[in-house]
Amino acid sequence: MLLHDVLNHAVKLFPNKTATIDGDVEYTYAESGERIRRLAAGLLSLGLKPGDHIAILANNSHRYFETYFVCSVAGMPLAPLNIRLAAHELEFILNDGEIKALILGPEYIPLYEQFREKTPGLKHVIILNAELPGAVDYEGLIASNEPLMGVAREWQETDMLNLCYTGGTTGLPKGVMLSQRAIVSNAQHATMTMSFQERDIWLHVAPMFHLADAWAVYAFAMVGGTHVFNGAFSPQLCLETIEKHKVTKTILVPTMINFLVNFPGLGNYDTSSLDLVLFGASPMPVDRLIAAKNALGPKLCQAYGMTETSPLLTAMHIGWTHYEGDEAKVRRLASCGREISGVNVRVVDQVTGEDVKPGQVGEIIAAGPNVMNGYWKRPEETAEALRGGYMHTGDLATVDEENFIFIVDRAKDMIVSGGENVYCAEVENALYDHPDVLEAAVIGIPDDRWGEAVLAIVVPKEGTNPSEGELIEHCRGIIAGYKCPKQVVFQAQPLPKSGPGKILKTELRKPYWEGKTKQVN
Repeated sequence: MLLHDVLNHAVKLFPNKTATIDGDVEYTYAESGERIRRLAAGLLSLGLKPGDHIAILANNSHRYFETYFVCSVAGMPLAPLNIRLAAHELEFILNDGEIKALILGPEYIPLYEQFREKTPGLKHVIILNAELPGAVDYEGLIASNEPLMGVAREWQETDMLNLCYTGGTTGLPKGVMLSQRAIVSNAQHATMTMSFQERDIWLHVAPMFHLADAWAVYAFAMVGGTHVFNGAFSPQLCLETIEKHKVTKTILVPTMINFLVNFPGLGNYDTSSLDLVLFGASPMPVDRLIAAKNALGPKLCQAYGMTETSPLLTAMHIGWTHYEGDEAKVRRLASCGREISGVNVRVVDQVTGEDVKPGQVGEIIAAGPNVMNGYWKRPEETAEALRGGYMHTGDLATVDEENFIFIVDRAKDMIVSGGENVYCAEVENALYDHPDVLEAAVIGIPDDRWGEAVLAIVVPKEGTNPSEGELIEHCRGIIAGYKCPKQVVFQAQPLPKSGPGKILKTELRKPYWEGKTKQVN
């Protein structure tokens, strides 16, 4: 099955069912299907060809939903762009990913103006609900073209459908190549695991560029569920939407859950329609999970995955979630669950490659049809990540006797802050760009609001005296704001190093993580 088959199935079986609700705008599956086919014809009318790469930089909306499907109908692989990236990062992605057309939300016109002259391969900009000189109007493109019959190319299941850029350990983003088979298989796995039904209503409140939410676009279309959109997260808008539209399911990052739990007006809203709140992108401390259960009810379950696996690998079920009683079962509140249907997930010793025994620590690896084709134009990194036929996640975990998985640390040098990945090397490269920095190490430290915060430990060059604010502002001009250090600690002595000269970040982390049972928060 290909993605446009999912769309055809939804239009055929649920033509008059409400597909999308975006503020006051609603479309049925039949209407959405026609808009998508008109948009596909419109893209081709611009001179774009099947096989050309397109991208979207926008907030959540019904148009984002349409864009995720139009790539299959028009035959044009799609790159959903992180709205929090800096201009020069987006410039790199657009050039590296060979993007020919950009669908642009009006909020990001100022950002686009910063890189428009540096992306010569970008031939078309399609603007959403606004005016921009030289750009094509999205709604005009739909209105002025007849629906494309069929699809614009012959797809193979292994052909790349999405090109999703993640942060890179080298400081440059990597394009994850996700095939038709990977995207559709993941949606099938999720639907089987979580028993989605036609009656379900999904709230897209986590950013749709992120696969943590995007997979639900496909999974809910498979069963004829309804999609509701919040353009951006705010506790009040989220709660208002849940109450108004009787939302049954959603996914939130722990930071969002924390904001909801601490929102003063939470008790004024009816959230009883919710029967499942998945959380992912970063772990949630058990004490905060219990607080969320007390505020929202026992409907929270952790899911785990990564962009490279489209993304789902494991999930908890509400029936496995125990807040009191048997100690072994209560302990599973800290688990990210067990492998979902259709995926083989193992925790293996990093030296022997053998499955670890309960209580031992190993790396999570995974195999299945949802795993990526590889990294765009990076064969060596692809071979390393997919060695032995398994995706090596870089996440360290333990298992128990019933194969519940507990993440304890990251093998990769990465911080998860507010659900976003921050690669330490990228931040360190920005710091080293400052003329007064002799040595720099970046680590994640516990943070009540964001889960982890970015901390920089800096040794200044002799005779210099840079300030914390100066270094943070310097980084802000190079990398996205969420990646910049929240705090800079200065020291005169050299950073601790191993025999080969590698900075010992385990030593730097110790004072901040003392008393913690795991090195992720």
